Amino acid sequence: MQDRVPLWEAVRDYVHGGPVRLHVPAHQGRALPEELAGEDFLALDVTEVPGLDDLHRPTGPIARAQELTARLFGVPEAYFLVGGSTVGLQALLLAAAGPEEEIVLERSVHRAVWAGLILSGARPVFLPVRWYPQFNIPLPPAPDQVHTALARHPGVRAVLFTHPNYYGVAADVEGLVAAAGDRAVLVDEAHGVHLAFHPELPRPAMAAGAEASVQSTHKLGGALTQGAWLLLRGKYLKGRKTARALDLLQTTSPSYLLMISLDLARKRLALHGRELLARVLGLARETAEEIAKEGPFTVLRDAHLKGTGCRLDGTRLVINVRESGRSGWEVAGLLRSRYNVQVEMADRDNVVAVLGLATRPEDCAALVRGLRGLARETGEGRTEEGMPSLPPVPPLRLLPRAAWLGPRRAVPLREARGEVSADLLAVYPPGVPAVGPGEEFTPEVLEYLEAAVARGLSLHGAADPRCTSVEIVAS
Repeated sequence: MQDRVPLWEAVRDYVHGGPVRLHVPAHQGRALPEELAGEDFLALDVTEVPGLDDLHRPTGPIARAQELTARLFGVPEAYFLVGGSTVGLQALLLAAAGPEEEIVLERSVHRAVWAGLILSGARPVFLPVRWYPQFNIPLPPAPDQVHTALARHPGVRAVLFTHPNYYGVAADVEGLVAAAGDRAVLVDEAHGVHLAFHPELPRPAMAAGAEASVQSTHKLGGALTQGAWLLLRGKYLKGRKTARALDLLQTTSPSYLLMISLDLARKRLALHGRELLARVLGLARETAEEIAKEGPFTVLRDAHLKGTGCRLDGTRLVINVRESGRSGWEVAGLLRSRYNVQVEMADRDNVVAVLGLATRPEDCAALVRGLRGLARETGEGRTEEGMPSLPPVPPLRLLPRAAWLGPRRAVPLREARGEVSADLLAVYPPGVPAVGPGEEFTPEVLEYLEAAVARGLSLHGAADPRCTSVEIVAS
């Protein structure tokens, strides 16, 4: 048995199969920085020897690389992250709010933010999810939602939201910054590192006045996976406090391969970002037009979002499949099995394809060819028995930190009514938590979870994946 290497074999087989990779990371193994051509890549896997600096106390080349990144985005400070945006978001939560202090959050925040709440002890104030019904996708929060939340919670320390979201829908950051007033606006910009480099794209968070942004440079910026950076204005959050939080969370053995890729990605975006993004956006427009020529698929465009206050990141193709007689999951699976096209994600109603720096016209042609092939067939028929609507945000009975760290016990789902959840439970899609640690299992939450389990949907966060039992805080 020990002669097998299952992970190596799986990744090797996937790559050697030559799939059309319409997913992150943007480099797809083809568009790594030119400086790496001809280099012995593995020989660059070094450590903190003299002259190569220290990520936790940078004074040499790491410090200079971070300074260049800050200058590129027009902010005072930038920090390299080797644990993805996850570690940056957690550091911001630690720096922004202490135990019992309140922070306003959109409900659909990444689970890394929940981890930050557990680490910091902060008290969340969640905004209800807005939905775009034609595509059945979540929208970012609106400024008036922030106004309302702050009127009810005047002691809030910060506001945090995602821009753009997984579907490429971007928030009205300027409006949200204005609504937040004299509070720090923190932005999960994991999917938005490229926004600063082309005027057709939504405005990036820092240019719109945010206090801090965390960007996954590996997603669309060309760095290696887990390479990210944190941008900080320093008006509300002091750099030293943020740096101390990163000291607490980041490894003391950071990958120089990741940090090199961040430095090189920064250079390429600075020198060639606009022309690279112009090519990607042109390719995305042409592909959307080709898909629209023949039904039954509809591609999300800016015109669909009129009146929502949101804009669309044009590098993402959100393709609605409702009229095809198939679900998004089925379409994504058939694209992979029949046409060797791997998209970024799928939900019941949509598939999402990401076009990046390495995407070629022939990749987009393969997607169009696959969709047209599926359009000529009759689907097996969708099960339109509706899920209940996402339940209202349940009452917070304990801080997430106290609920997660405290004693817990398992009970059957049907017996959890009125109890306090010890875990974060989210149905995919849409991935918005039904209940989080410290929140109450309301009748609406139980109905929603039971319906999801009955329909075989994916439930994340439950100790029992079938959700026959859930973990509650033991009183």
